Amino acid sequence: MSAKTIIESGKAILGIEFGSTRIKAVLIDTDNNPIAQGSFEWENQLVDGLWTYSIDTIWKGLQDCYADLRKNVKAEYDCEIKQLAAIGISAMMHGYMAFGKDENILVPFRTWRNTNTAQAAAELSELFHFNIPLRWSISHVYQAILNGEEHINKIDFLTTLAGYIHWQLTGKKVLGVGDASGMLPIDSNTNNYDAEMVAKFDKLIEPKNLGWKILDILPEVLNAGEDAGVLTEEGAKKLDPSGTLQAGTPLCPPEGDAGTGMVATNAVRQRTGNVSAGTSSFSMIVLEKALSKPYEVIDMVTTPDGSPVAMVHCNNCTSDLNAWVGLFKQYQELLGVPVDMNEVFGKLYNHALEGDADCGGLIAYNYISGEPVTGLAEGRPMFVRSANDHFNLANFMRANLYASVAVLKIGNDVLFKDEKVQVDRITGHGGLFKTKGVGQRILAAAINSPISVMETAGEGGAWGIALLAGYLVNNAEKLSLADYLDQKVFAGNTGVEIAPTAEDVAGFDKYIETYKAGLAIEKAAVENKN
Repeated sequence: MSAKTIIESGKAILGIEFGSTRIKAVLIDTDNNPIAQGSFEWENQLVDGLWTYSIDTIWKGLQDCYADLRKNVKAEYDCEIKQLAAIGISAMMHGYMAFGKDENILVPFRTWRNTNTAQAAAELSELFHFNIPLRWSISHVYQAILNGEEHINKIDFLTTLAGYIHWQLTGKKVLGVGDASGMLPIDSNTNNYDAEMVAKFDKLIEPKNLGWKILDILPEVLNAGEDAGVLTEEGAKKLDPSGTLQAGTPLCPPEGDAGTGMVATNAVRQRTGNVSAGTSSFSMIVLEKALSKPYEVIDMVTTPDGSPVAMVHCNNCTSDLNAWVGLFKQYQELLGVPVDMNEVFGKLYNHALEGDADCGGLIAYNYISGEPVTGLAEGRPMFVRSANDHFNLANFMRANLYASVAVLKIGNDVLFKDEKVQVDRITGHGGLFKTKGVGQRILAAAINSPISVMETAGEGGAWGIALLAGYLVNNAEKLSLADYLDQKVFAGNTGVEIAPTAEDVAGFDKYIETYKAGLAIEKAAVENKN
C-alpha cells in the first residue's frame, strides 16, 4: 500500500515523544518506516529554583506538534489523519508530577534536571541498599515529605510526563515498566515495583500520617505489548482540537526516553547497549547478570520488557557545545557570510579530529545544570587552559566534544573496567551523532568500544515509541520484543561501526585524568559565581 492509502485506511501508527528541547511526532507505515512527522520546539524554565514546564505549555506543545504532523500529511499526501492503528506516548523520564483528587497538578512539574533531592536520594539509597538517583520520582516525593511541603497529604496520583499525557488521553493510570523503573526500583522477577522496597518506604513514612501508601499513588506497571487503554473522545479532542481524529485507537504502555532509545537502536537484548547523546546523555547496557554491588554512578532500570539495565545518566551533554557553535555562527554573521548551521557544525566537528588526541591540555566543563555523577548540585559552564597548553581551534572544539561525553566515560569506566561487563554491540543515537563519524569516533575513544550508528537512529525516541505501539497491534506471532525488533523492524541492519584507535583511547584517558583533577575548579566556580 502507498503511504496515502495507509493513512486514509487508518493503518498508520503514531509515536509522540516529549524531549527536553523538542516534542516530536512520527507517523509510521505497516513496515515501520517513517512517513510523516511534526515537531514543536520548547525549553524548560527555571522557576523558584526548580526546572519545570508549565501544564499549559505541555498541552500547547502536544497540540502544535500534532497540528504540524497533520500539516506535513496534508502537504505530502493531500489527506487527513482520521483514524490510527495505534498510538504511543513517550517523554523524558523521572521527575515529579503530583495530582490531587480533582486531577489538578499540586505543584509545578519538577523535571529530571532538578538536583534538589540529595538528602532524600541518600537516605533512600541507604534504606534500600540500592542506588536511588536524585531525579527519580521516589526521591522527589520523599524530599517533599522531608521538606514538609503543604501538598504532600493531598497527593492522589504521582506519575511521569509520559504517564500524565497517557492518562489524559485514555483515562488509564498506567506506565511502561521502563519508565516505572525511574519512579521506584523494579523487581525483574515480577516486572513490578520491588515489594521489599515498597514495604520499607511505607514504614519510613508511616509516622507522617499522610493518608496514603506509595502503591496507592503510583501508576500500574505494564510490559511492552500489554493493553494500556484506548483513545477516549475527550483524549482525541485534547490531542487534535480540530476534531478530525476519531477516538478508539489503542495505546501501548507509555514509556520513558531511555526505553524508546533502546528500541530505536535495537538494544533490548542482553549484551547490547546504546548511548543517547543530546541535551542530556545516557548509556544503557542490558546486563547478563546483576552487578556485584550498588554504585552511586550507576542506575538500575529496565528495558520496556523488564530486563535489568545498567544506566549511566548525565544531566549535561551538547547544550554548552551548541552554545559555542552558536558563537561561531554569530561571528560568521558579523562578517556577512551566509550561515548554514549543518555546514558550521560539520566544519567545526571535523576540524576537531585534527586536534591533539588529549586536546593539548585544554579542558571544558559543560555543566549547564548540576551533575550528580561528579557530585555537583549546580553547574557553571567553563573552559579551562594554562599558558603552556596547545590552544588552537581544533583542540578547543575537540575539548568541548570530549566534555560532552566525559561524565558518561566516568560512569562507564565502572561498568567496563571494574565490573568487567561484556557487550556485543553499542549503538549511538541523538544530536551528537548527526555530523557523520565525529561523535561516533569521540564516544568510541571515551568508552574504548566500537560504536554503531544506524541511519534510522536520527528518528529517535518518537520512532521508538511508534515501534512499541506497533508491537502492541502487529505481533500476531507473540514474539518477544527483542525477536520482534530483530525480525520485523531491523532485519539484520546493525548500522555503520567505528572502532576506537589506540591513540584516541590513550588521548581520552589522559584528558579525563586532567578533567577529574580540574573538577575542583568547577566546584569553586559553583561556590563563588552566581
